Amino acid sequence: MKYRALPHLRGPARQRVDRALAAALLAVMVLVNLLFWGPLPIAWLWVGSQVDYATGSTFLGIFVAFVGLLFTLLIGLALMRQIDLLWILARRASGVDQRQGTIARVFAVSAVIGGTLFFGWLLLIEGPGSSLGPAQSE
Repeated sequence: MKYRALPHLRGPARQRVDRALAAALLAVMVLVNLLFWGPLPIAWLWVGSQVDYATGSTFLGIFVAFVGLLFTLLIGLALMRQIDLLWILARRASGVDQRQGTIARVFAVSAVIGGTLFFGWLLLIEGPGSSLGPAQSE
């Protein structure tokens, strides 16, 4: 995408509206990205379990959950890209010479935070913590 010079600015009130719109678009992008870390995988695991229960085929349940999650994530990334393009336009309209989007930063920060929380949960709460304690007799 080639950007020309900054657009004609329409005054401080319009710039504030455009800044607020850019902030709202960024918040929507973050919310869509947060869906990738819990609600979507859990929803597709539930759908897969329902398919497994209805058909008696564990393979089919896993397959449906995997394919459904894959396509849902691809649709979510496409949606985030469109929001990112709108964010660039809103930032440019507010007077910032914005030429690149923020989708990579949003995704990277959420991946680092999500990965850190997941490994903390895995190692400290659910993982080897249960095997470090004294053995329990049955």
